[in-house]
Amino acid sequence: MSKLLIKNIKELVQVETSPKEKVVGVEMKTLPTIKNAWVLIENDMVAGFGKMEDCPEGVDEVVDATNQLVFPSFCDSHTHIVYAASREEEFVDRINGLTYEEIAKKGGGILNSAKKLQNTSEEDLFHDAWKRLDEIKKTGTGAVEIKSGYGLSVEGELKMLRVIKKLKEKSDLTIKANFLGAHAIPTKFKEDRNKYIELIINEMIPVIKSEGLADYIDVFCETNYYTPAETDRILQAGIAAGLQPKIHVNQFTSIGGIQAGIKNNALSVDHLEVMEENDIQDLIKSDVMPTLLPSCSFFLSIPYAPARRLIDSGLPVSLASDFNPGSTPSGNMPFVLSLACINYKMTPEEVINASTINGAYAMGLSQTHGSIAVGKKANLFITKEITSVAYLPYSFGSNNIEKVIINGKVVS
Repeated sequence: MSKLLIKNIKELVQVETSPKEKVVGVEMKTLPTIKNAWVLIENDMVAGFGKMEDCPEGVDEVVDATNQLVFPSFCDSHTHIVYAASREEEFVDRINGLTYEEIAKKGGGILNSAKKLQNTSEEDLFHDAWKRLDEIKKTGTGAVEIKSGYGLSVEGELKMLRVIKKLKEKSDLTIKANFLGAHAIPTKFKEDRNKYIELIINEMIPVIKSEGLADYIDVFCETNYYTPAETDRILQAGIAAGLQPKIHVNQFTSIGGIQAGIKNNALSVDHLEVMEENDIQDLIKSDVMPTLLPSCSFFLSIPYAPARRLIDSGLPVSLASDFNPGSTPSGNMPFVLSLACINYKMTPEEVINASTINGAYAMGLSQTHGSIAVGKKANLFITKEITSVAYLPYSFGSNNIEKVIINGKVVS
């Protein structure tokens, strides 16, 4: 049995003796920590932790974390990191005054990524996504959800999901797969959108079920994309195949997507830049996790989600990166935390809770990830010498992570 002891930790962050599924409302301001601490890892699990006066001895592999903090790895519950090519030309279009919707209408956006993906091999998609996984691991992410959605054809969507399955098998990160065939309406089906929905339901989902290609099903429920009725129909087909819903809603308009998610017991509803009071009240009565994506608002210059209204209403929120080529070409979770503090007015404690425990909930990983607790996965990171928890989001753009530990092993 391999053992790793991290000792002399200035502050051990997000420790739990009685693990919680999620943290809600005012509770999000509380972050349990131990100063002058140690944590013991056996194989790939947390085996114990405490104050230095009770530190165990006789462990062969020891890391000295004097003046350093130890955090549980981030759980990034919303990414699109399997894609064929970057879209910096659209970045330039936006600088020159075009909106996201205008770029989409001229062949950009999701349809642009779909076109590029058709001509890209599984091997090339895997190679590029592998590099992105390595990138997010170095910035503290230990669990990640990856969506399809740039195939928009039977062949393209299955190709993406097979790449994600291969990433799951070969990466040391914990990965969840999300089927997002309903990301946009392909151009060839603009006049018969029902025909594409039937392709999703009758041709994609059965293969996904038989090959075990996804954990979740997703829909972009939004004006000019999918209606609440279409969303409900697609989610019901996914549920029948054993897929749990997690959906994109309220990015630009509030059209009933949240209610479709609640009706279908979605694990999370993601984006939420535009929220009506009835949306908030409906979420309060549900177990659905509101997931916010501040770097998407930052990059697209669209409104930021009303995080303070959600939390002050007694709701939980999770934070995710939305790493994708069009609206968030970055999976840097420390930067996501900085944006949430600055633009959502969330406290450092709230953003840590949102990106660890609540992020784990939004990925169905509450039992194994999201905090430092005995029996949970030993996915941690050790900071450089920093002064406090608040320094992590305060020093935006700086790399304050010195060591990453995944499955109990220090990553080189």
